[in-house]
Amino acid sequence: MFLYILGLVAFWFVFRWYRELARVPNKGQKYVYITGCDSGFGNLLARHLDKLGFRVIAACYTEEGEDELKKVSTERLNTVHLDVVSTDSVSKATAFIKTLVGEKGLWAVVNNAGVSVPSGPCDWMTVDDYKSMLDVNLIGVIGVTLSVLPLIKKARGRVVNVASVFGRISAFGGPYCVSKYGVEAFNDSLRMNMSFFGVKVLCLEPGFFKTSVTDLHLLRKNVKTLWDKLPEEIKDQYGHDYPERANVTLEKNVATLLDGDLMKVVSCMEHAISAVHPRTRYSPGWDAKFLWLPMSYLPTWIADKMLLKDMAKPTGSIL
Repeated sequence: MFLYILGLVAFWFVFRWYRELARVPNKGQKYVYITGCDSGFGNLLARHLDKLGFRVIAACYTEEGEDELKKVSTERLNTVHLDVVSTDSVSKATAFIKTLVGEKGLWAVVNNAGVSVPSGPCDWMTVDDYKSMLDVNLIGVIGVTLSVLPLIKKARGRVVNVASVFGRISAFGGPYCVSKYGVEAFNDSLRMNMSFFGVKVLCLEPGFFKTSVTDLHLLRKNVKTLWDKLPEEIKDQYGHDYPERANVTLEKNVATLLDGDLMKVVSCMEHAISAVHPRTRYSPGWDAKFLWLPMSYLPTWIADKMLLKDMAKPTGSIL
């Protein structure tokens, strides 16, 4: 019986591998709109798709980002300024894209832009801290998607949303996990709605990768900035040495999990865009596959114990 089940599992993986080999034709006529192309995953994906022959529309937050990307790309690639928080900026980018793609429509949008700070214990946060991140990580994703959705429906194309494995399990406090849970929910509802129109909606749930949003200097600075704004009452509850202990824990946990091979994520993005039969979800990164996702299926009390074990404890902790 065991060998029978093992054979079925092996057959399924071979079948899936073979089925996913097929790629869409006419790449040179397909436009792909990518947000957050100044650095990291977005920048690598823009260059990768350009080499594969796609017509890339790379949205950058800075002029410097646009200039640097143009230097290493072919003339097929177009850049556009985009601030996903600004409705006016999103509208201008959409108008540019409409002119560019014409009647062909837009083959894919990749919602890659995002931020990771402020992050910290929930009682360190204000409503404005939550709003600032949700505006980028969630409302920005929704705004960009809706702005180009008619063009994607015309091409029967793809929407690729970069969420996070922390949209499946909350391993730390603050607005980041909240925003990524929101992306997951938007992705799932959009996928069902758009299936009537032949539009595929795919989601990426990466683990920890070495990018600007996981930079340890940025994360340490974030801890200091939040701590300096706290009232004395909360500082006393956590202990005045808490920032130092939190940074030690941060470096121990994050540094050991960081994966420097960004192409693991970019390859999943490219597959979501170019495969005839893309997956509904991708979980790039060993920690996503073998740590966080399995943990998300555990009973809550077990997962909580595992997560709390590696956290810096407040002085006033009862645990």
